[in-house]
Amino acid sequence: MSGPLDDVVVIDLTRALAGPHCGMMLGDLGARVIKVESPEGDESRGWGPPFVGEDEISTYFLSCNRNKESVTADLKSDEGRDLLTRLVGRADVLLENFRPGVLDRLGFTIERLHELNPGLVVLRISGFGHDGPQGGRAGYDQIAQGEGGLMSLTGTDPGHPQRVGVPIGDLLAGMYGAYGVVAALHERDRTGIGREVRTSLLASIVGVHAFQGTRYTVAGEVPHAAGNHHPSICPYGLFSCADGMIQLSCGSEGLWVRLATGFGLDPLTPEMATNRERVANRDAVVDALNAAFADIPLAELLVTMAELGIPAGEVRSLDRVYDWDQTRSQGLVIEVDHPSLGRIEVPGPPLRLDDNSYAGGRSEHLAPPTLGQHNASVRDWLDATEA
Repeated sequence: MSGPLDDVVVIDLTRALAGPHCGMMLGDLGARVIKVESPEGDESRGWGPPFVGEDEISTYFLSCNRNKESVTADLKSDEGRDLLTRLVGRADVLLENFRPGVLDRLGFTIERLHELNPGLVVLRISGFGHDGPQGGRAGYDQIAQGEGGLMSLTGTDPGHPQRVGVPIGDLLAGMYGAYGVVAALHERDRTGIGREVRTSLLASIVGVHAFQGTRYTVAGEVPHAAGNHHPSICPYGLFSCADGMIQLSCGSEGLWVRLATGFGLDPLTPEMATNRERVANRDAVVDALNAAFADIPLAELLVTMAELGIPAGEVRSLDRVYDWDQTRSQGLVIEVDHPSLGRIEVPGPPLRLDDNSYAGGRSEHLAPPTLGQHNASVRDWLDATEA
């Protein structure tokens, strides 16, 4: 078994991160993803350091291009447009994240694409949407995090907005894009017609505002950064102990009673007896728990939390995440054979189907391709299927 999408051919015209992440997700599920790059290559091939190996491969590029083939084409040339025309005729999905209007100017309007292939599903990812008063703006993750309000929710306090430590707008746009593509493919099974799917960095960030969004739209409250403690649940956050920090979550009154009793606190202390009161008096709750944990080492504290049934955890650095046996047990680190780097480990897909140890049901994963690695094989496939 090579995955539930093993009969799907995807043409990936995207660069950088949002679109490539979407293409990688589809590839993880078994789709054949043909990445069409300019002769200079996806710009993320040059994003570093770090670079690895004699060929100075960008680890950034490696992060979002597994399970793909690479062909090069100058889409401004007749030869490049001819190659894309042939690929569109054989594909099920086309992904693009050019600025709005660029693909149209290259001669591939949505009408032209569906003339070449009526069943083609087309995903378009933009920065701020394909229409509206700012629809043509270029999209960069950190700018979108700020414009989409995420930075105002992240950080120690309202005066110090902070970006998320990964390009979360890009990643979310890729995830929403893959979700839309799979839905459009399902619909095509009934109608025979491919749909155009659109998302953007702005849409993806607004789409995950969750309870922070309804705090404003329904309650009229404007949320702001509140550090490492939950704005609506207390205690829920990061606390100090003898040799480090511990995270814990009391999502119910029963958990609060267990936590307080277990560490010698009265759960019915005035202004702490209910979640509403604890949220209003969060600083006092945090101070009380920090004092209770002050002389207890992290390892011992985690054991005690487990015995009390209190959800808790530590804050791991990435080396400790990837070396953790739990991470590896979930298939979240995989080995692939890279043409120039040899056998390497890369982060693995986040989905597992049934008990298959490989995410998406693939029997094996492909390393991110070198530039133009599949120029000959893809053209040979086109020649054979068109004969």
